[in-house]
Amino acid sequence: MDINKNYEILELDKVLEMLAEQCHCKDTRAMALSIAPSNDLYTVRQEISKTDSALGMSVKYGTPGFYNISNVSAALNRAKAGGTLSLGELLEIKKVLGQTYELSRWFEQVEDKDTPLSYLFESLFPNKYLWQRLEAAILDDEHLSDDASPDLRAIRQKIARAGIKIRETLDKMIKSPSTQKYLQESIVTMRDGRFVLPVKTEFKGNVNGLVHDTSQTGSTLFIEPISVVEANNDIRILQGKEQDEIHRILMQFSKECAEMSEQIESSYDAAVKLGLYFAKAELAAKMRAMTPEISDDGIVILNKARHPLIDESKVVPINFRAGEEYNVLVITGPNTGGKTVTLKTVGLLTLMTMCGLLIPASDGSRISIFKRILADIGDRQSIAENLSTFSSHMGKVRDILEEADYQSLVLIDELGSGTDPVEGAALAVSIIERLRQLGATVVTTTHYQEIKLYALDTDGVENASCEFDVETLKPTYRLIIGSPGKSNAFAISGSLGIDDEIIDYARSLISKDNRRFEDIIDNLERTRKELEENNKLAEQYKREAEKLKAELEEQREKLYEQKEEELDKARRQASDIVNKVQRESQALVDELDKLRKEKEKSDFTQKAIDARHKQRSTMNKLYLEANPVSEDFDDGYVLPRPLKKGDTVLVTDTKRNGIVVTPPDDKGMCFVQVGIMKTKIDVKKLRLVEKQQPVKTPQKKKQSKGVSTKGVESRMTRRVSTEVDIRGYASDEGIHEVDSFIDNAVMSGITMLTIIHGRGTGVLKNAVRSHLKRHPSVKSYRPGVYGEGEDGVTIVELK
Repeated sequence: MDINKNYEILELDKVLEMLAEQCHCKDTRAMALSIAPSNDLYTVRQEISKTDSALGMSVKYGTPGFYNISNVSAALNRAKAGGTLSLGELLEIKKVLGQTYELSRWFEQVEDKDTPLSYLFESLFPNKYLWQRLEAAILDDEHLSDDASPDLRAIRQKIARAGIKIRETLDKMIKSPSTQKYLQESIVTMRDGRFVLPVKTEFKGNVNGLVHDTSQTGSTLFIEPISVVEANNDIRILQGKEQDEIHRILMQFSKECAEMSEQIESSYDAAVKLGLYFAKAELAAKMRAMTPEISDDGIVILNKARHPLIDESKVVPINFRAGEEYNVLVITGPNTGGKTVTLKTVGLLTLMTMCGLLIPASDGSRISIFKRILADIGDRQSIAENLSTFSSHMGKVRDILEEADYQSLVLIDELGSGTDPVEGAALAVSIIERLRQLGATVVTTTHYQEIKLYALDTDGVENASCEFDVETLKPTYRLIIGSPGKSNAFAISGSLGIDDEIIDYARSLISKDNRRFEDIIDNLERTRKELEENNKLAEQYKREAEKLKAELEEQREKLYEQKEEELDKARRQASDIVNKVQRESQALVDELDKLRKEKEKSDFTQKAIDARHKQRSTMNKLYLEANPVSEDFDDGYVLPRPLKKGDTVLVTDTKRNGIVVTPPDDKGMCFVQVGIMKTKIDVKKLRLVEKQQPVKTPQKKKQSKGVSTKGVESRMTRRVSTEVDIRGYASDEGIHEVDSFIDNAVMSGITMLTIIHGRGTGVLKNAVRSHLKRHPSVKSYRPGVYGEGEDGVTIVELK
């Protein structure tokens, strides 16, 4: 049996013709048309991965350009043997070099170079230099450009100038009254590559020159005047030099092509194969095809699969399964209901996968590789061989039975038809049983009730039907697996105008058992449709519930984000207010200190002291007013003990932890450090976090003698302070403290800082100032002046 007949029945050749239409050169088209399905699982997976890779790269980077290139092996072999290539042959080599360069340049943009097609791109050997020289030199298969060489350009320029000079001489003769009367026409023409004048025959002796040709009527002689003979001879000599230079150029190009003949041949082969894979990708894109899961276990699953040769606007996608719970699928239903299309779709999509083509189906589809795909679809009646439809049909089935095994996919249309229904049905059941025993995967269509009953009673055999709308009396082309179908002959006949009495009488002739079976099928069909409608409603409600859930979740997230944004905005605004007032009040106090130092009067001193007290009072009031959260919250919580400095507490307004900076005052208000913010909060809004250890404040070392200090606050409480006291610290400890102080100041928006290091031995002072030179946040620094602490402090300006 010629297995290719099976491929022809399933119309694989037409799909390959569609593939060939996407190819750009002769050899690629030939490769496309000669593709044969492979039954090797590894090979099929490799080919599919290459097609999928080409499609993925085309989607991301655009399809590379392919030229109509030709096989140049013969020309290269002649060049290697020392022959000189023609312009036409060099032109084809130039196309191959151009294709190679374009493909190599296109692949440079691909980010992931480790693809199934990388080996082909690595087989390309671009020679941009030779390609550009051929591009500049060759105009077409008959003409060489002036740019081919400087000598060729010089020779052609001399020929052009000589021709112009001759024309000027002859133009003068034409315009001369003494010569013009002898001419047939006042033009300059050429004969045998030489410039001549058309002279009337009767005036031959009046124009001195050489006769080169005569007109067909004999009334005109084409004479080369003696005055331009020498110039024409010069042109002939230059033309000889031109041909010599052209021959030299062709020899040089032929030699260079011969030297890299292996690279050119490798590039050509790679370009042709790449053209095939990108043609497969182009076909897949037009079909809206996908990459199926591939196995060799006999399982075929198709989701929303379409026959690739039927107009997409007309074809109805099918869902198909076989090879899992059952290996035999019996499809029933009315004529023109889509049974045969289903058979062809399953077979053709399997063959396409085995050819390395993607299939028009949806995600989740799965194709098994079969050793043989055997099909009997369509009427094989042969008048020449005197075979009836049944005989032809059985002859094909006989061939299928001889070849089928557990690695076969068998597709049979209308099994057992064309003969007595009782005998045909019995024979069909027997054939299916034999194929089932052989382990083949079988899909067959039928109208016989006996086969439907056989499928109902036999394990591993399943019924399916092509849906028929009884109300509209039209097929829907949907494949329903698990439900036997009806032929609906009576309904169709009635719609076509057959008398009701005839149809009723026909019904009465059907056996009681057959009528009972038809009633069971009707009940199953009604139950199936009801279940299908319920499932649709359940899916609809599920989608609506999920959509509502997603909307509510999204709304909740937005509200939470808006809340956090508003809180953050309020915190930032409050912090800005506090910092601004602090800077302004600090400037005022500094001014008063300056006046006090200038006057040294007691009233000025008292004013400065009062101003500092006023600043602290104002700051406390601002901290209290700047708290952005003011909602009342009372859940009956009572503090287990009074709060003290260093306690960790939860702020109920913001759900954030903070550190108590000052114990509560008589009004129940205390300062709490939350992040970079120090805020005055009512203790009613605080919850003690007892398990967390209080934050310890760094202890100040021994003070320098004779210098008055205020003591060191905890690191948390001076996050927004403008001065730090590091007297008594070791150099490395002091620098660490300064870094933390500067970081907190940057976060708080403070730009002017005071570092108190004392005079002492100068070690700490020098270490700090040396470190400030390299600090990325420091704009400038200077020693303090009189009234600021002079050399015992350093004033820092931040960026």
